[in-house]
Amino acid sequence: MDTTGFTETQLTVRQAVSQVCSRFPNTYWQRLDQDEQDPADFHAALARDGWLGIALPESLGGSGLGISEATVMMQTIAESGAGMAGAQAVHANVYATQPLAKFGTQEQLRETIPGIISGRWRTCFGVTEPNAGLDTLRLATTARREGDEYVVSGQKIWTTCGQVASKMMLLARTTAYEEAQRPSQGLSLFCIDLDRSQPGLAMRKIRKMGGRAVDANEVFFDGYRIPSSALIGEEGRGFEIVLHGMNAERCLLAGEALGLGYAALARAASYARERIVFQRPIGMNQGVAHPLADAYMHLEAAKLATYHAARLYDDGASKTDVGGITQKAIGVAANSAKYLAAEAAFAACERAVLTHGGMGYAAEYDVERWFRECLVPRIAPVSREMILNYVGEKALGLPKSY
Repeated sequence: MDTTGFTETQLTVRQAVSQVCSRFPNTYWQRLDQDEQDPADFHAALARDGWLGIALPESLGGSGLGISEATVMMQTIAESGAGMAGAQAVHANVYATQPLAKFGTQEQLRETIPGIISGRWRTCFGVTEPNAGLDTLRLATTARREGDEYVVSGQKIWTTCGQVASKMMLLARTTAYEEAQRPSQGLSLFCIDLDRSQPGLAMRKIRKMGGRAVDANEVFFDGYRIPSSALIGEEGRGFEIVLHGMNAERCLLAGEALGLGYAALARAASYARERIVFQRPIGMNQGVAHPLADAYMHLEAAKLATYHAARLYDDGASKTDVGGITQKAIGVAANSAKYLAAEAAFAACERAVLTHGGMGYAAEYDVERWFRECLVPRIAPVSREMILNYVGEKALGLPKSY
């Protein structure tokens, strides 16, 4: 990847994170993918060097850097060969803590953030539900107030790292949908302990195509009790609070997709230079070279969109309007970046497999693992179609279609 235009801080982050990742070669990720084993030592290595707090305030023990630098970190992790599995091992720790850092009480921050930064606690995000999908406003998990507690009942799905997490950022309904003044009201955000010894909590691991080193789960709540102090911000304003983390997540995921695409493209180019067929390197053939060159240009274009969005997020995160940067502009940029990076990564990973021919199907060459994983940024946390809906509405003024 060409790093022209990156700031000195971004380049420092890239170099330092690369040094950590260099201790975890592709064979490490191949083994964990096959064994479906959590990369706990990789997570611990990043924590030891303070990287889990990259975008958290220095007053809380973080580095005080922005989403731009965090995106560089996530791209570097994926690009190292760790792919989406390595990125997802720390993904929620970076973005899911943003709403907590912005809206949490001093007590919540003191009790939670240092443990996450140090790696003592892993974090997961409980939002998606099987019967709501992307229609977040209709999620059905409830948190009913009883004295100094809330009683949680419902189900979440595709909760990454739930098996190893100690904390969950949970979005639940505290006012029935029919009783809320507006659809976006009545949802509340909580930072809860995942106490598996307590009644009312169960998990089921989901077997999946790629990224098998990190677990994905169905989480079941049945009268699970949490203290009222777990509430973040005001009751009923959870959806608004969560939105502060969603644009950040779009940027991070775009960076991860870029890293995956660049890794696959680099491997394909290396193979095309070395593989001799008909007494010539296959990369000499335009049928091989042109698709790879096209993939590179699309990755570079998506890179510009990604770091433009991250820069807008950082510049506009503290106020509603800074120098003409509106939250709508940030949302359009972040969603566009996620879309473009995911599509560019998919093309790069597919072409990497095809460049390798039959060996692209072999696990030892890694490109099949990256190809399986490149579907994740296309699907999650929001589909391509919903991004197109959003951009059509917000950027082009088209009628809302959902």
